[in-house]
Amino acid sequence: MQFLLAFIVAAPLLGAAAALLPAPPGLKGKSPEQAVLRHGVTVTGVILAAAIALAAGFDHDAPSRFQATTDISWIQALNVRIHLGIDGISLPLLLMTALLFFLCALYSYFKLPAGPSAKGFVALLLVLESGTLATFAVLDLLLFFLAFEMVLIPMYFLIARWGGAQRQAAAWKFILYTLLGSVVMLLGLLLIGLKSGTFDMVALASDNGRGLSRTTQILAVLAIGIGLAVKTPMWPLHSWLPDAHTAAPTVGSVLLAGVLLKMGTYGFVRILLPVTPDGMAAFAPYLGAFAAVGIVYGSLACLALARKGGKGDLKRLIAYSSVGHMGFVLLGIASMTPTGVNGALFANIAHGLITGLLFFLVGALKDRYGTADLDTLAGATGAALYGRAPRFGALLAFAAVASLGLPGLAGFWGEMLALFGAFDPAEGLSRPAFLTYTAVGAFGTLLTAAYLLIVVRRVCMGDPKTAAGESASPAALADIQHYEFAAWTPLAALTVLAGLWPAVLLGLTDPAVQKLLAGGNS
Repeated sequence: MQFLLAFIVAAPLLGAAAALLPAPPGLKGKSPEQAVLRHGVTVTGVILAAAIALAAGFDHDAPSRFQATTDISWIQALNVRIHLGIDGISLPLLLMTALLFFLCALYSYFKLPAGPSAKGFVALLLVLESGTLATFAVLDLLLFFLAFEMVLIPMYFLIARWGGAQRQAAAWKFILYTLLGSVVMLLGLLLIGLKSGTFDMVALASDNGRGLSRTTQILAVLAIGIGLAVKTPMWPLHSWLPDAHTAAPTVGSVLLAGVLLKMGTYGFVRILLPVTPDGMAAFAPYLGAFAAVGIVYGSLACLALARKGGKGDLKRLIAYSSVGHMGFVLLGIASMTPTGVNGALFANIAHGLITGLLFFLVGALKDRYGTADLDTLAGATGAALYGRAPRFGALLAFAAVASLGLPGLAGFWGEMLALFGAFDPAEGLSRPAFLTYTAVGAFGTLLTAAYLLIVVRRVCMGDPKTAAGESASPAALADIQHYEFAAWTPLAALTVLAGLWPAVLLGLTDPAVQKLLAGGNS
């Protein structure tokens, strides 16, 4: 188990280095480009297999205990250690990350985005995977910061070199926002480490803030929270996200929404809730307010993009939807209750699966039409996907109703539990304020349903002949291809599984959350 976790974190870096080397003559296949893309699929597939093996060996009777731990001294002068471990909070995120990277590598093998070279693309993808996996596995504050920052450069280049229109400006906006947030976050992490005498996240969580004064905790939450809120993204620090998603290649958007946004909310749960409980209690009402505004703001922005004549980009619309969905995650965290935090963690996974699937679908739709402009896609009467590409249309409608929180699918449970947590927040928090946030969040679910159903009506319905052109056949638009089916089916299946059997996920997270909020005591 120790070896497996260390292998999962380190192997992508080795794979990235190997991707830059010339392919052995017997493994080139039809071309060196095909060889390096196959290498990417192989490495991410091996990482996914190792993550599944790790989950199989995980002691599900003790999900609140850190398992597969490695603890080695690294920088003695600062008492920084290479400390790895997983519990019921981090294991689902680790599995989802490994799955999404494998599916993106598989999709890219058949549909590589236009850009400089396949070698650079695969190497960057694997470096990005190592950074995201490490973020969910490390148990040292400085290692967490290094892993958190490790993802910035590869994502910058994926957007800037393999993206679409306005990619340079979007990439610069992404990296400037996140770097500025990270500088402030580092100050907060150093403040905690120097005041408490350790950077070990397990020891700090067990101490539950007792070694830190209330002023120190408030300063730490303010500094670290800004860095995490930028990555989440929390309104009003979200403005880099729509541009980045619109310009990014399809797999870049999938990974940005499915994995990178989760790093911010994970930091709130793993670091701020257990290490600085007094500071979090002081800021929780403000965090809840920003979350509630984000829910409504994201939905209203999507409604504006979805309306006829709005010239809304469909990728941009899905990006704004993430602002609303992550608002529910932040609202659950702000409640500081087991119900709310479990809801936030469930919504994290649901959003990764559903929005990852949506970005795959919108990217494929853009490839078929040459644009993601909703007015162009819808045409005069609608794009008529149900008639022209029935399987594609059905899957897009499925992803949309999953995203709006239809009961029986994964999107429902996280948002419902987050609202329940806000309805009855932790002791000491203002209940009238959180009741207001609950009402605003509930209204946001109605707005979410409105814009997603408008998208489904405009893209999936209509006259096939009018949509294809009078001289064209209704079947002129390609339906789901075999590689698309392979990449998208796991996400759809897991969305259904998590919706029908939420205990699979909640059984892992709840004991760990109970222990985390109790100050390290089971």
